[in-house]
Amino acid sequence: MDTDTILRLVREVPDHDGFPLVDDLHARFDVLAAAHPDRVTVTRIGTSRLGEPLNAYRIGSGSHAAVVVGGVHPNEPIGSWTALHLAETMLGDDPAVRDLDVTWHIVPTIDPDGMRLNEAWFHDPHDRVFYSRHFYRPAPDSQVEWTFPNSYKSVYFDQVLPETLAFMRLIDDTEPDLLVSLHNGEMGGVYYYLSEDLPDVIDVLHAVPAALGLPLDTGEPEAPYLRELAPAVFAMDGTEQAYDWLEELGVDPGEHIHGASSAAWALRHGALCMVAELPYWSHPDADDQTPTDESYADLLRRCADELGRSGVELQEVLDQASPMLTIDTPFLEGSRAFIPMLAATPETDRARADREPADRMATVAERFGCEDLVRCFRLRYGGMLLRALEAETTAGTASAPLRRLRDRLAERYALWQADAVTEAAPIPVRKLVGVQYGAILACASHVSDATTASSTSGPALAGSTRPGGS
Repeated sequence: MDTDTILRLVREVPDHDGFPLVDDLHARFDVLAAAHPDRVTVTRIGTSRLGEPLNAYRIGSGSHAAVVVGGVHPNEPIGSWTALHLAETMLGDDPAVRDLDVTWHIVPTIDPDGMRLNEAWFHDPHDRVFYSRHFYRPAPDSQVEWTFPNSYKSVYFDQVLPETLAFMRLIDDTEPDLLVSLHNGEMGGVYYYLSEDLPDVIDVLHAVPAALGLPLDTGEPEAPYLRELAPAVFAMDGTEQAYDWLEELGVDPGEHIHGASSAAWALRHGALCMVAELPYWSHPDADDQTPTDESYADLLRRCADELGRSGVELQEVLDQASPMLTIDTPFLEGSRAFIPMLAATPETDRARADREPADRMATVAERFGCEDLVRCFRLRYGGMLLRALEAETTAGTASAPLRRLRDRLAERYALWQADAVTEAAPIPVRKLVGVQYGAILACASHVSDATTASSTSGPALAGSTRPGGS
């Protein structure tokens, strides 16, 4: 499939208002399966922690297996529409799509329990304040994406979740040539993770957002140790590189690294792995490479101090509230995991700031990325802590001191919300889906074409910390 065809297909993605609720998403896939009983096979791969069946939908009969899984982080629902659009087009009449030599195994959402806790904002994903106030993200050891088995130096992790076990089983049963874990970010521009340095794929990954009028995110990367293959395209190196970087920095890696990712598991089968990270909101500073008058080291220290102060404030509220809390909600579990991480993260940023050249000026994109990370994390985890406290006030179990503590946090949170109002512009959902869909097609086409070429001309290409990141 050539680039022009991929760009045509991404421009044809229909628009949507918001994101589908879990029941609606499952119903849509079941309608597809019922309408095409000879072309769709539904297989139950597991059960969620709250008893939800986890199904994979097999479409096509190509010689290359592709696994596409949504909801790996339940606050990232762009992939819900992407998974559905992929299934619909693979069952459609466009020969360019149907001729891909791929068998698709699509999981609409692998964490339906967690996704339900975000549904309050799905109808209006463009309001960042509303989104953050109703945000939920599982604690790291309760995230499907980051609870695959891991053993490296001092880290040993085997607390595999039921949903992760289902994901592992699907990967092992299909031995995929391609794995796409459907993620998204929040603010800025488009960026990707890719398990191989593939210039033909990277060219398309750049062309797709450009065709849709979306910027690449060329500012501060999600983690400072990432290897950049091309602008806004990072190598999917795994936890080993993160561990070694933290160790060399003098920070205990065991405090930051636990489970491995789905990509690490799929690489055992030689899969090409790809993640497309999309923002809900774009900002003109996201790809502005103009130097500022602030050194990069000073920027790191300034944002580390601000994030640390926010983490201390939230920790104080959590510590005071804990003896009065009687309901052990997922919001409380997440707060107890993420808030201490907010307070600890500045140590890492200050340590790496000391190693930066004093005369290296930060770019506008880097300044925006660092400053918005502070806004993002205190909105996310302040909102989750508020939800934990409100579980008590709503249930009628909150004492008077707990209600006052909740009111105090709400006042502080309102100031953070006001600070988060920027020039950010909401992005039409069809463009976000288009980027993920185009990236999937680019990788699927590469997998098919590389193997076809190998049969005639030689060997094919083989598969070669921050809290709450993708």
